[in-house]
Amino acid sequence: MTRSTTPLALLADLVADGGVTVLSGAGLSTESGIPDYRGATGRARRAEPMTYQRFTGSAEARTRYWARSHAGWRHIARARPNAGHRAVAELERRGLAGGVITQNVDGLHQAAGSARVVELHGSLDRVVCLSCRARTPRDALDARLRAANPGWDAVTGQINPDGDAALPEDAVAGFAIVDCAACGGLLKPDVIFFGENVPAPRVADCFGLVTDAALLLVLGSSLTVQSGHRFVERAAALGTPVAIVNQGPTRADPLAVLTLDAPLGPALTTLLDLLPPGPALP
Repeated sequence: MTRSTTPLALLADLVADGGVTVLSGAGLSTESGIPDYRGATGRARRAEPMTYQRFTGSAEARTRYWARSHAGWRHIARARPNAGHRAVAELERRGLAGGVITQNVDGLHQAAGSARVVELHGSLDRVVCLSCRARTPRDALDARLRAANPGWDAVTGQINPDGDAALPEDAVAGFAIVDCAACGGLLKPDVIFFGENVPAPRVADCFGLVTDAALLLVLGSSLTVQSGHRFVERAAALGTPVAIVNQGPTRADPLAVLTLDAPLGPALTTLLDLLPPGPALP
């Protein structure tokens, strides 16, 4: 194929005009060692996803959640941005991308250098008190949990994109949780659980990025969940082109002007090579 007809070259033509809003999902982080839910590295869950109602209504559920999340946090905290995250940040640096809507909770876009990121489902690196609403760093909670559980070193199984790790029952049963250091209230990761609604101002911010976009570029998401699919629906309703790079089909393929089934890191690195270099770094 000639350059003008390869899928990446066609994508480069779309991206080169600027005004790109990126919508990213778990597939973008698989090359950083974080499995996705439904793609090539996805694994079947061994437990039902935690709901807000179960978390707030059951001390046993909270103990189970925090034990699994404490073990999984070690894996998430060690993860580093991959070539895909760095490519997205570079698109912003070159003035081609105006912002990122991410369904991920791993903070890797910001770690790669992206400045305008809306975390649709929150972030695992923060903890919120459900009583006083104070937000504190996850590292501080990690230190408190380590102190409350001396010698606890569970052997983990699968790790999910939300930082949840499979654990043996004895490791869960013997785990001690801690409450808010300021008021004694229940602590929860600053992420959206099943049964919770994304805050309306955050949703409005996302829709604003879609409305302002000349191109919605979906990266690493099957868009199975309506939480992300609605932004593609809005772009299509506005007549804004949608391009999708993902490993495997997506729910929104019929709405896209271009789809590319490829590993994200290599594809986005090649995309950058096809685009103008942008301003020189100071």
